[in-house]
Amino acid sequence: MKIMTFNTQHCSNFYTGDFDYDLMADTINKCEADIVGLNEMRGKGIGENNVSQVEILSQLTCLKHCYFAKAIDVNGEYPYGNGLISRYPIISAETIMIPDPTIKSGENYYETRCLLKAKLENGITVLVTHFGLNFDEQENAVHTVLENFPGEKCLLMGDFNVKPDNEVLKPLYEKMKDAGEFIKGNSFTFPSDSPERKIDYIFVSPDIEILQAQIPDIVASDHRPHTATVNII
Repeated sequence: MKIMTFNTQHCSNFYTGDFDYDLMADTINKCEADIVGLNEMRGKGIGENNVSQVEILSQLTCLKHCYFAKAIDVNGEYPYGNGLISRYPIISAETIMIPDPTIKSGENYYETRCLLKAKLENGITVLVTHFGLNFDEQENAVHTVLENFPGEKCLLMGDFNVKPDNEVLKPLYEKMKDAGEFIKGNSFTFPSDSPERKIDYIFVSPDIEILQAQIPDIVASDHRPHTATVNII
């Protein structure tokens, strides 16, 4: 079973800035993924460009089971958040909001985030999220993930906006395995044209075996995709 996490930057072609659904779908197809967690996705809104991007990629990749988790509304024009497309049927799915910090102590831009939680027919729970830029946001995101971590048969993926040595990730490393540690060579994912840091992750519960992992040499959005081949022990 092949897993993929991909921040699509709302399906924007890195070089042209245009919406490019064929490029994003081609990237997913080249990676031969069965389950794909998607970040920075638009939902259906006002205007011809504000369409259900998750549904479009689901159709173009033939990963026909999909779910969109809205984190915010952008200027009242369209919903924005995380997505999941899957070869395996989705039995249940929900959007869990990550609490905003009560007192904002960071210096970076704040944005409300969410956690997508889905149970697949094969028994796997998939968690897809996109951490904020500030440490207090990231702490809340980790806490929300752990509250919803079932303990077994679980995949966690997304853009975490932190490097692996950041202390905020320590609770996740205590509970799960980082597929990035199985990559031969560096595991940098951002920026896509010349990656210099790892901020995109695939974590798995202890009962899932990581057979291999990769950062495919593909420039589509501003992040490289990250894949892992796994097996339930």
